[in-house]
Amino acid sequence: MRFILILLCCLLYAQPASATEPAHALAMHGQPKYVQDFTAFDYVNPDAPKGGAVTLSARGTYDNVKPFILKGLTAPGVTLTFDTLMTESYDEPFTEYGLIAKSVEMPEDRSFVIFNLRKEARWHDGKPLTADDVVWSFNTLMKDGHPFYRAYYGHVKEAVIENPHRVKFVFDMADNGELPLIMGQLPVLPKHALDGKDFSSTTLTPVLGSGPYRIKDVDAGKRIVYERVKDYWGKDLAINRGRYNFDAIIYDMYRDDSVLLEAFFAGAYDVRQENIAKAWHTQYDAPPVKRGDIQKAQIPHKIPTGMQGFAFNTRRPMFADRRVREAINQAFDFEWSNRQFAHGSYTRNDSYFENSDLAATGLPKACELALLEPWRDQVPEEVFTTAYQPPQTDGSGRGVRKNLAYAKKLLDEAGWRVGQSGLLEKDGQVFRFEFLIYNDSFARWINPVIANLKKLGIEAKLRIVDVAQYQNRMDAFDFDMTIEVFPQSQSPGNEQYDFWGSAKADTKGSRNVIGIKSPAVDALIKAIIGAKSREDLACATAALDRVLLWNWYVIPNWHTSFHRVAWWDKFGKPESPAPFNLGYVDTWWYDAQKAAKFAGQQEPAK
Repeated sequence: MRFILILLCCLLYAQPASATEPAHALAMHGQPKYVQDFTAFDYVNPDAPKGGAVTLSARGTYDNVKPFILKGLTAPGVTLTFDTLMTESYDEPFTEYGLIAKSVEMPEDRSFVIFNLRKEARWHDGKPLTADDVVWSFNTLMKDGHPFYRAYYGHVKEAVIENPHRVKFVFDMADNGELPLIMGQLPVLPKHALDGKDFSSTTLTPVLGSGPYRIKDVDAGKRIVYERVKDYWGKDLAINRGRYNFDAIIYDMYRDDSVLLEAFFAGAYDVRQENIAKAWHTQYDAPPVKRGDIQKAQIPHKIPTGMQGFAFNTRRPMFADRRVREAINQAFDFEWSNRQFAHGSYTRNDSYFENSDLAATGLPKACELALLEPWRDQVPEEVFTTAYQPPQTDGSGRGVRKNLAYAKKLLDEAGWRVGQSGLLEKDGQVFRFEFLIYNDSFARWINPVIANLKKLGIEAKLRIVDVAQYQNRMDAFDFDMTIEVFPQSQSPGNEQYDFWGSAKADTKGSRNVIGIKSPAVDALIKAIIGAKSREDLACATAALDRVLLWNWYVIPNWHTSFHRVAWWDKFGKPESPAPFNLGYVDTWWYDAQKAAKFAGQQEPAK
């Protein structure tokens, strides 16, 4: 009897976790905002008219319309042609609603997820979209897709077809709260159109999709035109109501920023998001702006801005020492540059989770210390003792002298001495490096840094290359320092491995461009992924934030908490825009009455 009781207990605890009842949505923490029978998102106009066209711009070129691979430069907007299993709402931190998937099931420990597919889902050629497509897409992306997918979905043990409209993803770990949601982001590709072909190669031949748009015209590297799929299978879903309103979306490619702005004023394209503060304040006095034909506004948002900064490649020997990276940080006079180049409109970054409630503030809280203490001997002491603040000056242009004196002391401690060349040397190597960029608008910010570094005995040069060369060099980590953006969301998770994880430091094409290899960082990423509540997540991100900041991996740049947007006044916009997305591509609409006044003034979109 004793043996039988023990056996029964073992069998009881060996039972696999059972899924919950099918749900229409998944929230990372808490409950979804929108209930089962909701009719539209709050940030759209559900009755927006369909029609017209919008012409947008993109900088650079493209040679590929398959957005899932490492090779090539992908055409802008091409993801509009593909649907995913679920779609995110833009007025919640991280909640997804069924798109291809009608409903989703998972156990309490989130050790697997099941997607029940909509039987009405169709490819643009009319063939049904099935679980076979989903599993084939997953396996293909993991094998031949961009290295990002192998990192993002690395904890998926297997993908199982349970029936033609039901697919299960089993994870190799439990309690990774984000995994079911990021599986919902899986782009689904047509097996019948792609199987047996070289998936890893670039192409300019449109790939069959299932999304709200299809490619209508490809002018390689110059223009791409998308047309709305009028019989799109998902057009009547609540998540799509009031969205995807333009009959055509056109992207024109430009090589030069100055040409881009003049083209906008000439009516060559319709909407411009301005990223250069000086241009916003000094160059928007063109006649169409004065007439009111072009509207401009600063639209507040709550989007986490992450970290933009001058990023060190720590694989380079001269940047391996934290003291050197801190010294070079002292050479950036942000206060003076902000006044000179941006009319004082920028706020300095002091967090990798900027513009969110996840950023580190003050000294570590008790919950942060609990995560940091095991790594005390592997992280900078300042993590525990000092609230981070980037170097500051008085903005006069002379205040940087004090910072440079401190930088000289740090470099001396790191063993760098002035040699016969007049430059700093160590172990027979002269301290010289290169800033690699592709956008010359950053040159005015970088050149003063180069001048300050020269005063320290460091020879830095600026190199501007075309987009294709830049991308190739970044994929191969062939750079010394560059400008990099590490975007964040309201719910950071598995993507942090790609940004900072040790396993990705030597993976070509990964986002760990800095080359970070730190057990402490790996452990803190694990804590982020395993967070059980919003409070746990905030503690883990703040702890990681401190470690990244005090290692001086970047020279922090700047951010704003608003969009600078200008547009030709021929569009309608929702009254209450989404706080986490600008949305002019998928929530604005063409207003024929407004557009009539421009007849003959602008070249009509084709």
